[in-house]
Amino acid sequence: MRFVFHEAAEAEFDHAAAYYESCKPGLGIAFAQEVFATIALVSTHPEAGTPISKNTRRFLVKRFPFGVVYQSKGSTLRVIAVADLRRRPGYWKDRLGPTAV
Repeated sequence: MRFVFHEAAEAEFDHAAAYYESCKPGLGIAFAQEVFATIALVSTHPEAGTPISKNTRRFLVKRFPFGVVYQSKGSTLRVIAVADLRRRPGYWKDRLGPTAV
């Protein structure tokens, strides 16, 4: 299954990786590896995440307070958010819409 990032999800992923890297060299890379490991897991097992709505699920990232919010349809996994779990819940919901997977 291929995956695509929502533009805002990619930006928040990049921002978080840069933040962790600024805290400690190598930590940003570790964060990125955990996020991509999570995406790989849900790409092969899309039903593994916790349902958030009818078509949207979330899977927690190991070692970091983040969750990957995604939708799957056919052979595509759409990453809606790389959500900082310390932020306001559901802040990413405006990213869902008629163009969703």
